[in-house]
Amino acid sequence: MTAVADPYAEARQAPPGRFLYALNPLAKFAAPLPAMAALVFARDLTTPLVFLVLAYLVVLVGSRWTWRLAAVLLAAVPLGLLMVGFGMSAWVDAAKVADTAPVLQVGGWTLYSGALQIGMATALRLGAIVALALMAGLTTTGPDLVRALVQQLRVPYRVGYTALAAFRFVPRFRYELDVIRQAHRVRGSHGGRGPFAAIARGTGYLVPLLAGAIRHAERVALAMDSRAFGAYPDRTERHLVPWRVRDTVFVAAFWAVTAALLLVFWPRG
Repeated sequence: MTAVADPYAEARQAPPGRFLYALNPLAKFAAPLPAMAALVFARDLTTPLVFLVLAYLVVLVGSRWTWRLAAVLLAAVPLGLLMVGFGMSAWVDAAKVADTAPVLQVGGWTLYSGALQIGMATALRLGAIVALALMAGLTTTGPDLVRALVQQLRVPYRVGYTALAAFRFVPRFRYELDVIRQAHRVRGSHGGRGPFAAIARGTGYLVPLLAGAIRHAERVALAMDSRAFGAYPDRTERHLVPWRVRDTVFVAAFWAVTAALLLVFWPRG
């Protein structure tokens, strides 16, 4: 029988030198914001490519190397860039780039180098923004982000901890789905192969999963009521996510690097 993971198990400690895990979540979101805003208005190939490389370097140096990270950085992002680039190139009006060299011709349709450049510039711009967002997305948990919003940005805890409870539902559903699958496997329910057997197994999971979700929601509601959730304007924090000097240094350093790169690589005229 496959082992079922504890949905509330703490994440592994990051190896030394993986600095992104030690930063406040808000610092990792604030640092790339100026670069992401500038990339919205960039129209060249060099500027987004430089920030894409910068984001890759920060993620590779500051985060733990896992198969998930490798799949995202080495497969998902490059493949997405190529697909979006060629897709955008096909949408460019050929009449506006007809004076550039043709790259591909299929029947009466011609792909010009100008259209390809515009499409790839758009794809690189989107890819750089996504890569910058991965700095926080791959190294920040939902609960820590909610706690930082409540503690640093003074988001009302009624809103923050409601979102925190919603984040907790995701691993709980995964845990219960694993238990239901193992129970069905032991009982021999919905065996066989093929698409119809897979559909039968999937529909067989819906009712027990829905029942488990309702039970879990009732338990969470009772637990929040028993702790007088919402009765007072503020609450004592159990898990602190402080803003440290290193967070300020990281944000300031990233903004300085962003300004320097824009000064050097932003197209003139």
